[in-house]
Amino acid sequence: MVRKKYNLLIALLLCCGGVFAQTTVNTSGYDVYDTSVITNKRMPQQNEFWNHNYNFPAKPRNMWEVGVSGGSFNVIGDLDTKFPSFGFAAHVRKAFGYLFSMRLQYMYGVGYGQAWTPSENFQKNKPVAALYSGVDKRSGVMTTTIPGRAAEVVYYNYKNNSQDLSLQGIFTFNNIRFHKNKTKFIMYLGGGFGATAYETKLNLLNDKDNNNTYSALYAEAFAMGQAHSERKDILKLLKKGLDGTYETDAQTLGERRSKLGDKTLRFSSTLLGGVAYKLSKRINIALENRMTFIKDDLLDGQMWQENTYGDAVTTGNWDSYNYVSLGLNFNLGKKSVEPLYWINPLDYAYGELNNPRHMKIPEPVFVDSDDDGVIDQLDREPNTPAGCPVDTHGVTLDTDGDGVPDCLDKEKITPTYCQPVDADGVGKCPDPECCDKVTNAPACPCDYPSVTFTNNGSVLNANAKSMLSNVASKMKANPDCGVVLTGYPEASKASQALCQKRLEAAKKYLVETLGISGDRIDTNCEIGGGDKNTMDVKCK
Repeated sequence: MVRKKYNLLIALLLCCGGVFAQTTVNTSGYDVYDTSVITNKRMPQQNEFWNHNYNFPAKPRNMWEVGVSGGSFNVIGDLDTKFPSFGFAAHVRKAFGYLFSMRLQYMYGVGYGQAWTPSENFQKNKPVAALYSGVDKRSGVMTTTIPGRAAEVVYYNYKNNSQDLSLQGIFTFNNIRFHKNKTKFIMYLGGGFGATAYETKLNLLNDKDNNNTYSALYAEAFAMGQAHSERKDILKLLKKGLDGTYETDAQTLGERRSKLGDKTLRFSSTLLGGVAYKLSKRINIALENRMTFIKDDLLDGQMWQENTYGDAVTTGNWDSYNYVSLGLNFNLGKKSVEPLYWINPLDYAYGELNNPRHMKIPEPVFVDSDDDGVIDQLDREPNTPAGCPVDTHGVTLDTDGDGVPDCLDKEKITPTYCQPVDADGVGKCPDPECCDKVTNAPACPCDYPSVTFTNNGSVLNANAKSMLSNVASKMKANPDCGVVLTGYPEASKASQALCQKRLEAAKKYLVETLGISGDRIDTNCEIGGGDKNTMDVKCK
């Protein structure tokens, strides 16, 4: 039952990270341009990084952690644990990466145990047998005649004093954050190896009564058990009757065990898990649970248990001990960053993406393939003939709108009645006697498309530009003809102003983009004459 209780305690502690509210820290981990935190050994890599020859900055020098803790130390063995018990530990820890660190820890603990069930066959336990003599199971005869030393049963107890030194590897698994800069708490798991030196004492003699044994007390407790008294009542009686001196050395295996002074020395292995909460850049508190296993069944001074028939047999289970603690840790070091397990390694990468300082961005290149002074990205006429003046859009100037650019036009101002022109831009004006024929020229086309605007906007959409291109094409084919751009606003001033703005936008597009002379285009806002979002193109 004791083993089940502590296994549950371990599981709860290792999963208790969620009890702390997550809080992010606004400051970044460290500045990759701070050379004071880079060791001389890693400076070559840092220089390569600065010179854009290597993508990764050097790992910074990080602080050491030293810490102390106190808590509950309990032996998990054949006897029930007796509270209170206590432990103390001190450690030094160093991070070798953002996830892995090493810790050297010294631990001292004192644990107590008290059985509430009796043992009848206690002769296998040598220290107990040396002071108590029991009843021979076969003959029923007491094996001693010494007054006060005969007992039918005993109730085992112990006091364990243990010291442990272990080297542990620890993995931190929540400091890498993809959506936040940092966290104020970290969770970790670890394990390690070391050595445990322990000494176990038993309370078998009552110093208050001239070193007499507790035979009478045990007999009274046994009688309560026979009367089906509750466990707490039996333990209460034993606690009141025992003097707590723990004067007798518990059973050991003698020379078969390694020794450290008077203590038994055993190789040990450790598993641990905990949660640390940051109070400041240099101080944090940690709640931790640690289990230590040794190949030994005498931490509680007892390796024998009785079977159904009352015979003493070995349990076959090794003892272990548990240390639940609350610790205070300090980060030490000058010209160093925090221990790396407190830093998010993605901090620099995300910072560089959001606010580039090291990113190598090429200088912009503006190409003007036809050398007309307008870069290709803005040039609407990418193959302008050499030497031809252009407008702001890179389109060759054609002042008289005869289709021949000014740079090739030998007659830059050709009257519209003298167009079309030849390849040199020269028109053929009619003779005076042919004036009647010019006057009776074919009528101008009036089948121009309408242009539709969207909502309350005045910007020409793709469909409107397409319609105006159709108008410009017909006007170029009939150079003597003009058009009237007509809109139909409502009676309000705002609607009339919007109408005028739309007409000006359409006229500007015909003149500046499509090359139609402005004197061939008139505008007119006719209140209530049609749909307010439609502009009709009429012939003059």
